[in-house]
Amino acid sequence: MDRLSLVFAALADPTRRAILARLADGEATVNQLAEPFPISLQAVSKHLKVLEQAGLITRGRDAQWRPCRLEAAPLRDIADWADQYRRFWDERYDRLDEYLRTLQEQGPDTEEK
Repeated sequence: MDRLSLVFAALADPTRRAILARLADGEATVNQLAEPFPISLQAVSKHLKVLEQAGLITRGRDAQWRPCRLEAAPLRDIADWADQYRRFWDERYDRLDEYLRTLQEQGPDTEEK
């Protein structure tokens, strides 16, 4: 699977997105990341493994402490990919704005049937 697909697959789960949101505030241990979730530490570890395989997090080693850190580069890849479609929709909205301006300039239809 290509990297972009791995990242999208990892982001598809709301628990993993919540973990990334927490890591955006700074590194944290598995126990700290697991606190808000009604799931086991083993389940959280599985989510972390998916995030790590997608390149969205790294896990360090500091004696007994294994902090997880957010890696933002894959998120930049997603933003770059989506940006090409943003340009497409911006062009569509610009054309819609032009059309609506034309309609406004023509005024309301005075002919009643």
